Amino acid sequence: QIIDSANIEPNDHIVEIGPGIGVLTAELLKKTPHVTSIEVDERMIPHIKKYLTNQRVTSSKLTLINANALQTPMPNKKYKVVANIPYHITSPLLRHVFLESEIKPTSMALLIQREVAEKICNKKDRSMLTILVGLFGTPKIITTVPPSAFLPPPKVDSAVLHIDCFNEPVADPETIDEIFKLTKIAFSQRRKMLSNSFGAFPGGVELLSALQIDKNRRPQTLSVEEWVALATKSKEDK
Repeated sequence: QIIDSANIEPNDHIVEIGPGIGVLTAELLKKTPHVTSIEVDERMIPHIKKYLTNQRVTSSKLTLINANALQTPMPNKKYKVVANIPYHITSPLLRHVFLESEIKPTSMALLIQREVAEKICNKKDRSMLTILVGLFGTPKIITTVPPSAFLPPPKVDSAVLHIDCFNEPVADPETIDEIFKLTKIAFSQRRKMLSNSFGAFPGGVELLSALQIDKNRRPQTLSVEEWVALATKSKEDK
């Protein structure tokens, strides 16, 4: 289902993060020879090579990088991310790919913690992660995965999340920077009304009023479009 959701074409360049012993790597290489796998643990490198050999998978064009994916530049040409990532790097990885990489992926297919996947897709109770992904693409949960699918089984449910990335983000870099300045203020008190959090800085309540956003709302109720409007207005007022 991970492979299917990625809709991989023979000429696609795939970036895989955390390949482990290479189980997903082998399936990716059956779809395209253009695979870059980033593995932080150097002890896994010989196991990946051995597994691919045992599976009789042609890996002559596989680029295997022993490095921290969060510190590794993404490709400078079109690519897709398809990976069973370490769950604890989900947020940092999304920030790295979307905010720190010059070229954004055309799509991402990730196996992550189910709770995080649901949070990313939740349009009624948004988080900063929901806003981040919403600026760059449309997320969708493909399937849920029970602990019994893993060895050893984790203590949490998992999910395959697919993000269909936009050709261009919904805002320019300066506006996106401003969005995260505002969301950092607002979500630091996410259960409080915007009048409380935005009232902490000069012109905050006036900013809400100018855009006819009810100051009694809470930050998790604002859409991506509303955050873009707030950031745009905030920049104009400076």
